[in-house]
Amino acid sequence: MPFRVLSIDGGGIRGIIPALILAELEQRAERPIAKMFDLIAGTSTGGILAVGLTMAGARRKPKFSARDLVALYEEEGDDIFHRSKWHQIRAVGNLAEEKYPSDGIERVLRERFAEAWLSDSLTNVLVTAYDIELRRPHFFKSDRARKWPDRDFHLADIARATSAAPTYFEPAQIKSRAGGDPVALVDGGVFANNPAACALVESICTYGAKLTDMTFVSLGTGELTRPILFEEAKGWGLAKWAQPILSVVFDGVSDTVDFQVKSILQMADEESRYLRIQAPLHEGNDDMDDASRTNIKVLKLLAKELIATHSDAIDAMVERLKD
Repeated sequence: MPFRVLSIDGGGIRGIIPALILAELEQRAERPIAKMFDLIAGTSTGGILAVGLTMAGARRKPKFSARDLVALYEEEGDDIFHRSKWHQIRAVGNLAEEKYPSDGIERVLRERFAEAWLSDSLTNVLVTAYDIELRRPHFFKSDRARKWPDRDFHLADIARATSAAPTYFEPAQIKSRAGGDPVALVDGGVFANNPAACALVESICTYGAKLTDMTFVSLGTGELTRPILFEEAKGWGLAKWAQPILSVVFDGVSDTVDFQVKSILQMADEESRYLRIQAPLHEGNDDMDDASRTNIKVLKLLAKELIATHSDAIDAMVERLKD
């Protein structure tokens, strides 16, 4: 049996890149993303897209199209990444407190996802986070949510938890449908900014998929190219490394997982069943919180270039997904 997987990287505001690619995929296939994939995995901004694309609306049809979620970045980016002068002073820039208060992102996510539950998702979902109290990865899985109330969470809470990037937002503390003790979570990007390997294992171990039957689409949010110069970094201590080290971890994990998943799938079957769409960020700001109009425009142009460059591969993948 064919098994179709979509994996979406983390990357903050740069999530507009995979959102635009998915909008193109929906347009060419003439069907929603939730109907094209058997499993959708996401981390951070990719996790927000994963829950948004699989959220049930009226008559069990998707509540949002990929194009609807593009608007989230265009219209709500400034509110998500906003801090008052008072917050900047209180946080001593970004040394004494998180860079942004959480009320902005929580309002946006509540308005979009309301009271929807993971168990009601239109297809199988896997979203990553990290439990800072138990010190272990936490996976939101729709198949478990359908079986056990203590694994079922509101989509808004899942989106908040998976995107709680350390130093940018405070950790999320959320409760399951069963109530009980809350869990304290941060961004899953600290261990799986590219969730493709998690999705590959989930496909095999939970859903019994065979490598030779798998079709795999992996979407990045842009590969970092801005150098960290040795002459500057050699004198850095904890304070100056705090945010740069996060981007190093996120970027390094994404590249490594891409190589691993591609190698495994190609070893199982030489026919190309793996499509990774990613591009170096030579233009625009690679900061994941730059929601300025200028940067949004540049990221949209980059997505347009990616779609043009991979047009034939996208067409071939659409045919495979439709089959």
